[in-house]
Amino acid sequence: MKKTLIIAITFLLVSCGASIQSNFTEQLKPLSIDNKVAFLDLQHPIPENAKKIGEAKFGDSGFSTNCDFNTNLINARKLARSNGANIVKVSKKTTPDLWSSCYRITVEFYYFEGDVTKLAQYQLQIN
Repeated sequence: MKKTLIIAITFLLVSCGASIQSNFTEQLKPLSIDNKVAFLDLQHPIPENAKKIGEAKFGDSGFSTNCDFNTNLINARKLARSNGANIVKVSKKTTPDLWSSCYRITVEFYYFEGDVTKLAQYQLQIN
């Protein structure tokens, strides 16, 4: 009985986060916390000469919490920094609905040699 309870609690804790599947074709030098990462939403264009280095899908694991749009982007920024990308571009976005309380998004990761702070971009909402 005790073992079953521990397994059930472990399952619930592990399955509370959004599922993330990433694929990087190239891994660059990780960025420091001082390096800015731009968030480009669907309507924001990718700058010329930006190099695509990967992509990721953020989904719902069934019991997901903390999977709103901003939280997914914050997690995408962590992935971007660790792989050397300074642009996170949302390429697909599905809003919460009857089947899921999570935002399901697909993002692409780019490296751009220019100043990403000058790009038109999505601003994270501070609660």
